[in-house]
Amino acid sequence: MESNIEHQAPKKLVILGGGESGVGTAVLGMQKGFEVFVSDFGNIKEKYKQVLINNAIEFEDGGHTSERILTADLVMKSPGIPEKAPIVKALLEKGVKVISEIEFASAYTNATIVGITGSNGKTTTATLVYELLKKDLNVALGGNIGDSFALQVSEGKFENYVLELSSFQLDGIVAFAPHISVLTNLSPDHLDRYEYDYNKYIASKFRITENQTEDDYFIYDADDVEINKWLDSHEIKAKKIPFSIKRKIEEGAYLEDNNIIITLHNNIFTMPLATLGVQGQHNTKNAMAASTVATLLKIRKQTIRECLEKFQGVEHRLEKVLKINNVMYINDSKATNVNATFYALDSMTTPTVWIVGGVDKGNDYSELLPLVNEKVKAIVCLGVDNEKIKAAFGNISDMIVETAGMQEAVKVAYKLADRNDTVLLSPACASFDLFTSYEDRGRQFKEAVRHL
Repeated sequence: MESNIEHQAPKKLVILGGGESGVGTAVLGMQKGFEVFVSDFGNIKEKYKQVLINNAIEFEDGGHTSERILTADLVMKSPGIPEKAPIVKALLEKGVKVISEIEFASAYTNATIVGITGSNGKTTTATLVYELLKKDLNVALGGNIGDSFALQVSEGKFENYVLELSSFQLDGIVAFAPHISVLTNLSPDHLDRYEYDYNKYIASKFRITENQTEDDYFIYDADDVEINKWLDSHEIKAKKIPFSIKRKIEEGAYLEDNNIIITLHNNIFTMPLATLGVQGQHNTKNAMAASTVATLLKIRKQTIRECLEKFQGVEHRLEKVLKINNVMYINDSKATNVNATFYALDSMTTPTVWIVGGVDKGNDYSELLPLVNEKVKAIVCLGVDNEKIKAAFGNISDMIVETAGMQEAVKVAYKLADRNDTVLLSPACASFDLFTSYEDRGRQFKEAVRHL
């Protein structure tokens, strides 16, 4: 594969961030003959330090040595580091190329890549695509999920990759082009990283298709207003394949008489909704997107059907934890934005005690008001600062309780819930005020529920 990176053959590769993507890139960089230096402003986890030591890769943590970093020919920035970080600003001012792991690693593989992005549903869809493909194809899962894409490329074992891609990873691409790209949906998220400008965030998501050609495919939600608006005003080269639960689609996926129907190149796939392993509108859309990918890659219909029937979703996404005194406890810690929580509340069928809160990324809670009014009997706040949540829902909920941590939140929810109710952790916020990640938050929730 042609690559700008290889043409320029920069000698010094500096990697900012010593986590999964950083260490994977370091290993691949060493393998490709770069002089590699890893720098992390925080502390590098022991397991990653060991990988660096075993590969004789130089690193530092607990701060950046800017003199050394600024001599780089190429910099790979981990997705969690914002563009406005002083070291990144200094690099860009100096004209050093700053890219993402996805851009770096894709230059060293000829594998078929399926790239999946969107504000919500991308982890579920990526995991489901991987499950659909792995029986018939030699495939790996990577990107924002699972093992580092760069590390897997360095091992050279795979002919196909399914990559979950965040807007931050797409911000750092130059030539990266997946053969099949999927945009699950758009809703305001991470606006703190996009100067609170929703259009900048949307443009970032659409970068997934900017380098695709006429031989590639772009799969998208045709019911999404913002996606349609963008497509109406921008040209893309890839073949567009929509999916919809509201209208019939000639070439793509739609619903008819409670069946998913996918039509591609005169090939028709049908599947009854009732047999899907996970239910709910958003899961129907995830299944449509994933099945469309599988159909394009010529996976057998029988394999697709069996896989969709068996698939039970992903951890921390509407994950049923336990039933205690006939109260169901559900872990939706992965709901880090308002739209994800909208789906969660929408799927509730019993009175709900809702645990919400964390680091607000510029949230507008107004779209949740009708659902909270209809479904939520009590709100348990789980954040360092809950003022915005109290202001948003104070008029429609009689019961709003503030708590200081997960154990207390779960105990309070237990007291507020009656038989046949649901306790739902769906925070609509990032987790970094009280937890290390949404996974940490979800696991602490499950642990607290098990100790009730």
